[in-house]
Amino acid sequence: MLEKIIVCLIAGFGAGIGTGFAGMSAAAVITPMLATFLDMPAYQAVGIALASDVLASAVSSYTYGKNKNLDVKNGIIMMLTVLLFTAIGSYAASFLPSETMGGFATVMTAFIGIRFLVRPVTATKETMAEQDPKKKIIKSVIGGIMIGFICGFVGAGGGMMMLFVLTSILGYELKTAVGTSVFIMTFTAFTGSVSHFALDGAPDWQCFVLCVVFTFIFARIAAKIANRASAKTLNRATGCILVCLGVVTTVFKYI
Repeated sequence: MLEKIIVCLIAGFGAGIGTGFAGMSAAAVITPMLATFLDMPAYQAVGIALASDVLASAVSSYTYGKNKNLDVKNGIIMMLTVLLFTAIGSYAASFLPSETMGGFATVMTAFIGIRFLVRPVTATKETMAEQDPKKKIIKSVIGGIMIGFICGFVGAGGGMMMLFVLTSILGYELKTAVGTSVFIMTFTAFTGSVSHFALDGAPDWQCFVLCVVFTFIFARIAAKIANRASAKTLNRATGCILVCLGVVTTVFKYI
């Protein structure tokens, strides 16, 4: 039991910081931690990780919204598309071996982190307002299809890919991108976790509660800090967090 608490605490810390500060899916950390140290089947670990994402993303989006760094209106279209393809991706993932799901997120986390260090997001809310609304809708739908399938398929990568799409394709400034990302992830994570539990049965309830609580607490703390940081600091912090988490989870998994 002590080992389980320690693993869930570390996983919740990493997931909460990643969610609140970088809009990252909690599953990128929790899934490999549970699978590696507690020998939990990857599909069940993904379900617990997505469930942890629900409250963590909700409290983060509330914090970003309170600081006017949340674009609900333009995020709704992407959210609906993501929700649909999260369920489809979750169903498809149930036919694959655990190893297939476990490797994608760890590598993607580091690559996207490097992107924020090498090419920081320089967009502002003013440049966001200048974009063509019709093109933004089309990009939101296409991005939502990609993100939703990834989120449901591997249980991780959805938040990271969403942040990448919002900043690189839709031209969001970073704080608004993170706030919008965690807002959408609240609903996609809920859909993904329900789909996983419906297909795989009840999870390990001790791990479930521990991961949800720890992730929630650290996400709340991280979101408050992130909203007070400058764009330059947030870019560097986001990049460093994603790279570190990607490297650590990759080492845990393969070495």
